[in-house]
Amino acid sequence: MSVFRVARRTALPADEAWRRITDWPAHARTVPLTRIVVETPGPTGTGTVFVARTGLGRVRFDDPMEVVRWEPPTAGRPGRCRLEKRGRVITGWAEIEVAESGGRTLVRWAEELRVSFLPRFLDGVTARTGRVVFGRVVDALLRGQGR
Repeated sequence: MSVFRVARRTALPADEAWRRITDWPAHARTVPLTRIVVETPGPTGTGTVFVARTGLGRVRFDDPMEVVRWEPPTAGRPGRCRLEKRGRVITGWAEIEVAESGGRTLVRWAEELRVSFLPRFLDGVTARTGRVVFGRVVDALLRGQGR
């Protein structure tokens, strides 16, 4: 499995950074060839299930995920969210933490993923690619471009 981490500081308050980072459909607006369908009624919380569908034409796959931990930030306590990836093509998890720190907000995204058809020796490439792609996603969401 490939593990990667992304960390960003923002001037946004923690609750706004959390709202933007956990707006699942907004992620699709920042990732090419992807759309996200939330399959459970809102609001998001433990048990929320959504599917990222990525593809072009007949070449596509689903990345189903479930929120297994949901703790929005409160005064003095960081927000934490854990997603479990349960697809046939992509498995693993993602953990998001949003915390106020030194007058700014720190957003951390850690992810472990496995792409079923890729050999293990490509895990490093997968991790580097994930870091670049999710770094861009986090940057765009924090700028409000996923709206």
